Amino acid sequence: MSLQTWLLFVTTMFFVSATPGPNMLLTMTHGIHYGVRRTLMTCFGLMSALGLIMMGSVAGLGALLATSELLFSIVKYAGALYLVYLGVKTWRSLPQPVAELSEDKSGKHGPWALYRRGFLVAMSNPKAFIFFTALFPQFMNAHQPQGPQLAILAATFYLIESSWQLTYAGSGARLARWLNSARRLRMVNRFSGGAFVGAGVLLTGLSRQ
Repeated sequence: MSLQTWLLFVTTMFFVSATPGPNMLLTMTHGIHYGVRRTLMTCFGLMSALGLIMMGSVAGLGALLATSELLFSIVKYAGALYLVYLGVKTWRSLPQPVAELSEDKSGKHGPWALYRRGFLVAMSNPKAFIFFTALFPQFMNAHQPQGPQLAILAATFYLIESSWQLTYAGSGARLARWLNSARRLRMVNRFSGGAFVGAGVLLTGLSRQ
């Protein structure tokens, strides 16, 4: 892989990762409610799922999803249902002072719950499997060993994606003080909930192409 090809990949992933989507919305929402430090568990969940998706794509799952309408539909609708469920749950949640949430480390606000939520949100989009399957080969030299090239692309993706997640989480944390009122927190919950429901609905319209 040449330096020019790698820089093109960096530029591509910089803008792809920066685009607001369910992953970044979740990190910003958790940044508002839990602060950056605790949102790291959300980020770990997101990145764990993305790592599995990358490995699945390399192993051929992405190609299988691209060719099997039934399998693609099953994964798509399961992911859509989860996003809608998360959206309704967020919309209906009672506004709770940010200070209280940031200190509540048990139950649905504990580290494992935040990790699990991040993992499930990242896994909810079957298009991600096809995305990695289609994207990575475009930046790889077929005449050079594939393993080192995949490692470079994966490490680069992880660095850029995690940096944007932390940026969104930090932006949310900076907004927390201004949003720390029942009316504003209700507005955040409804905006985030509506966005997750919208993402779920849009997900049902995805095709394999």
